[in-house]
Amino acid sequence: MKRLIFSLLAILCTVTAVFAADGAKANPRTMTFPELHFDIPKAERVVLECGMPVYLLHDPELPIINVTALVHTGSVYDPAGKSGLASLTGAVMRSGGAGGVPPEKIDDELEFMASAVESGIGSDMGTVSLTSLTKNFDRTLQIFNDVLLRPDFSENRVDLSRKQLIEGLRRENDDPKAIADREIAKAIYAGHPLGIVPTFASAKSITRQDMVDFHRRFFRVDNMILAVSGDFDRAALLKRLNAMFVKPAKLPPLALPVIPQPSPVFAPEVLYGNKEVNQSVIRMGHLGITKDDPDIYALRVLDYILGGSFSSRLTLEIRTNQGLAYNVSSRFDIGRRFTGTFLAETETKAESTGKTIGLMKDIIAGMTRQPVTDQELKAAKDYIINSFIFGFTSPASIVTQRARLEYYGYPADFLEKYRANVARITKEDVLGAARRHLKPEAFKLVVVGDGAKFDKPLATFGKVVELNLKQVTE
Repeated sequence: MKRLIFSLLAILCTVTAVFAADGAKANPRTMTFPELHFDIPKAERVVLECGMPVYLLHDPELPIINVTALVHTGSVYDPAGKSGLASLTGAVMRSGGAGGVPPEKIDDELEFMASAVESGIGSDMGTVSLTSLTKNFDRTLQIFNDVLLRPDFSENRVDLSRKQLIEGLRRENDDPKAIADREIAKAIYAGHPLGIVPTFASAKSITRQDMVDFHRRFFRVDNMILAVSGDFDRAALLKRLNAMFVKPAKLPPLALPVIPQPSPVFAPEVLYGNKEVNQSVIRMGHLGITKDDPDIYALRVLDYILGGSFSSRLTLEIRTNQGLAYNVSSRFDIGRRFTGTFLAETETKAESTGKTIGLMKDIIAGMTRQPVTDQELKAAKDYIINSFIFGFTSPASIVTQRARLEYYGYPADFLEKYRANVARITKEDVLGAARRHLKPEAFKLVVVGDGAKFDKPLATFGKVVELNLKQVTE
């Protein structure tokens, strides 16, 4: 960590020196700096006796230890009619007691020790994490282990968590942004588990036994990776971990369900949610790429130029020049296990809805017509390369990032080669990637707002399908 701090100080000193040399005449648009040299911190990889990979990064600077378990699971494995099961399971693992200790006692004990144990399950990963003072690590680790492998799923907490999910669904249509985000994901991933969202019926059908079965299926020592950082004794830690994580003698073979990739179908669609609000919420996009696509680096540069910075084309035209929106952005969300998305989004007053949609589509299409400028290319690459250092700001982020790379199957040298791969991107690379992966004519377009106030009908952009935003709770 000291090396990281010294590197940041070196940057600051360089900037200061430039200003001191040129005084008030310094122009940030023409300032140049020496190349930043930064060695990516390493983490040790060991394998426990049970076969579990563990990444270690010793850092005695503070008397704190962090541990994160990455588990191969996710909401993509929700059974039919049980959407929301993975999310609820991840929440109640922590909140519902573990290892025979009631949830209230775990809460009190962790608070007394100033420790934290958290759990959750996303679309394609489950995590359980701990943060502890070194002096309280042994007990916190035991609670962590119980939450990870022996949750009790207290019936009261199961019921509470289920009611919270139902209440969240009941309020979801009150928020235009939540509606738009939900519907664009459903449209892009139609027919795929990533496009299925919890409903009142699925939430009400989830039982404690469903959670127990889901947990038992995925949370096993041969289906996870650990990341440990902080002030620990290596030999003592490994001895403790080997004693804790033991592979059961009769553990059946691991068989993760096979989830196919989303179908690469690109068909335009216009979805409209009627809400009597003054501001329209606009989302547009389609399927993107996976991490294995060779255009990944060119698309990172494209992201910055098109909609990923305050000086991006979308921001300069729609916010700065036209004054149509406070915030506008776009991004390729690179899929790590499943094909990701390209999304562009903004909010604008109802009376400029059509104009804003047309401008956004035209600006995006412009990326496919001609190369970006030399200045745009340089600014994008400089930003991406120089900001790379901020992905390694703490021991926990460093070691967890290493574990995540293995979890998702990235090449071992992905981080080491990342900056060089970005640096070699050309204007032609960006143009080619844009032409291959941007399809404005096939956008899924979601608009939530008051159609009576729109400056032009949504039918201008295609056949409109109106969303049913009435709550059905029974």
